Amino acid sequence: MHVQNLIVGCGFSGATLAHKIATELHEEVLIIDAKPHIAGHCYDDWQDGICVHRYGTHIFHTNLKHVWDFVGRFTQWYPYMHTVKAQIDGQEVPIPFNLNTIHQLFPSTMATLLTEKLISRFGFNVKVPILQLRAAEDKDLAFLADYIYEKVFLNYTLKQWGMKPEELDPVVTGRVPVYVSRDNRYFQDTYQGIPLNGYTAIVEKMLDHPLIKVQLNTSYQDVKNNISCDRLCYTGPIDEFFDYTLGALPYRSLAFDFVRFNRPYFQSGAVINYPNNYNWTRIGEYKYFLNTPSETTIVSYEYPQPFVQGQNDRYYPIVKAENTALYAQYAECATQLKNTFFLGRLGDYQYYDMDKAVARALDVFERIKNETSND
Repeated sequence: MHVQNLIVGCGFSGATLAHKIATELHEEVLIIDAKPHIAGHCYDDWQDGICVHRYGTHIFHTNLKHVWDFVGRFTQWYPYMHTVKAQIDGQEVPIPFNLNTIHQLFPSTMATLLTEKLISRFGFNVKVPILQLRAAEDKDLAFLADYIYEKVFLNYTLKQWGMKPEELDPVVTGRVPVYVSRDNRYFQDTYQGIPLNGYTAIVEKMLDHPLIKVQLNTSYQDVKNNISCDRLCYTGPIDEFFDYTLGALPYRSLAFDFVRFNRPYFQSGAVINYPNNYNWTRIGEYKYFLNTPSETTIVSYEYPQPFVQGQNDRYYPIVKAENTALYAQYAECATQLKNTFFLGRLGDYQYYDMDKAVARALDVFERIKNETSND
C-alpha cells in the first residue's frame, strides 16, 4: 500500500498537520492511531450531559494568538479561568502557592511579615521557582521555603514523578512556582478556555476533509512494512521508531478511577490536589469546566505510576540531563531520514501543553510547505 502522506498519531499534533496538508497542499493523508478513538489523550465524551476528559483534566491556555485563532476555527470557546486548590494542613488553599495561600495558612502577623519580605526580595506579580526560594538567606523566607517544599512540592513530586524535586530538570519544577501575587489563577495566559463541544469535536472537524482518511486500532509497528509513503509525520515514541537501538526513553504514566456520584457536586472546584494525603495526586470534577447543570457529577482520581511497555500509556517525558542526552542521539538519527518528521510529546520527547503541540505542528507544516515549494 502506498500513500502520499502517512501521519502516525491522531492527537492534536497529527490532526493539525493532517488538516494543513490536506487543505493547503491538497495532498492525500492517511492518519493512523493505535487507540480506538481519535484525539489522543485529549479524547473526551459525554455522560449525564457532562463532558468527561478520559485522560485527565485538560484546559486550553496560550499566549500564542495564532494558535488560539487556528484552534478557534473548529470550536466555540467557553471562557474559563482555571483555578486549583490543594489540601494543606486540613484546608483547601490556592495553588500555585501565592500570597492568598500565605494569608489563609498563617497567622495574620506572620503572613504580613512573609508577604512584605517576598515582595521586597522578589517584587510583586513575580513567579519564583521553589528551588530558588529555598536558596534565600533570610531566615523567615527560608522558613517559608521549607514549609512550601515540605507541604506542597516534596510529596506531590514523589508521587507524580517517583523522585525528589531537585532530581528533576528545573523546567519541570518551575511549572508550578511560588507566585508572589494575589492572582489565584493556575495559568496567566491571555487566552484560556474550554471547547464548548469538547476536544474530540475539535479533532473531528480538523479531520473532516475528503483527502483525509483515518485508520484506528492500527499500530505503526504492525503496519510499517506494509505501507510506503512519500512523506512520514511521526508523533509516536521516537525511541520505538528506532526499535530502541540506543535504549528506551523513560516516561511516567497515569491511571484514572472515574466515579459517578448521585449528587450535584463532589468537591469545591474543578481540581483539588492532595500533596500529602492518599496515594492519588488530584481529583478532577468535570462539570465545572462548562458549568454544566446536573443532579449527578463525575470525578476522576488520578494515580501516577511508572510507564511499563505494553501495560499502560506514556504520559510525561522524565526531563533529566541523561534522558535529554539520549533523546538528542535519537534526534540525530532522525536527521538522517529523508521526508520524515518527528513531533509531539513522544516524537520530540518534550513536556508540551496542547497549545505548544499545535504550535509545533504548525511550524513543521511550514517547513514541509517550504520544502515542497522548492522541489
